[in-house]
Amino acid sequence: MTAIVNKRGSFGLALITLAMLATLIGLGVWQLHRKDEKRGLIAALDERLVQDPVSLPLASEWASLSQARDEFRRVTFSAALDHSKDVMVYSSGSGVRADISGPGTWAFVPAKLVSGETVVVNLGFVQNTLQDRAQQDRAIASVAAGPQTFIGYIRFPEPAGWFTPADNPVKRLWFTRDHMAMARTLGWGQPAGGVAPFYIDLEEPVPASGIPKPGPLSVRLKDNHLQYAITWFGLAAAVVIAFGFWIAGQRRA
Repeated sequence: MTAIVNKRGSFGLALITLAMLATLIGLGVWQLHRKDEKRGLIAALDERLVQDPVSLPLASEWASLSQARDEFRRVTFSAALDHSKDVMVYSSGSGVRADISGPGTWAFVPAKLVSGETVVVNLGFVQNTLQDRAQQDRAIASVAAGPQTFIGYIRFPEPAGWFTPADNPVKRLWFTRDHMAMARTLGWGQPAGGVAPFYIDLEEPVPASGIPKPGPLSVRLKDNHLQYAITWFGLAAAVVIAFGFWIAGQRRA
């Protein structure tokens, strides 16, 4: 009877071990795939960020743009800013701007194209505003009004996380770079024209005051997937070794 119980126990532990192995090896293989994808993305972004700017896509092409294919492309266009409807987006720093650190806000402003559509422009960083609307208004007022030519990067809106604070339309203060939500709340692009599904991270021109602070972007994506894969494969090896020791102990017993 004891032998039967031991065999059943060994069989059950073997099934658990196989399930753990399948899971750990699967996670390791997935991390290797993620490594290849991340390195491909970094290479693509490196290429896009240094290309000469091209004309902003026409409104008829906006629906066909995708984040994977078009984000971070450098573009140039002419538009007139609407200073009366800016939004400040709180940030603790930047993952694509090496010159930005510490808390502050990004200045998002709608800009009207000659063709009538609206493109939202992130004019740059305003350091340590402490969410002070008066200080933010002074920063926006320093930016030249009227039609002008911009150079920047196509970006797509980001979703809010579980713990992201609620936006404050009264202060025009947001906590995610979701320009479409700003447009719906503040009526950007109305009554006609519509709003582009992307926004522009401004590279130039730089305002005379230097605030808001635009600038070139750089790739700063972390690539730790090989280390993660080695960790998962190491855990899989540890499970096999532990099961082998258990089997050896059962046989000695």
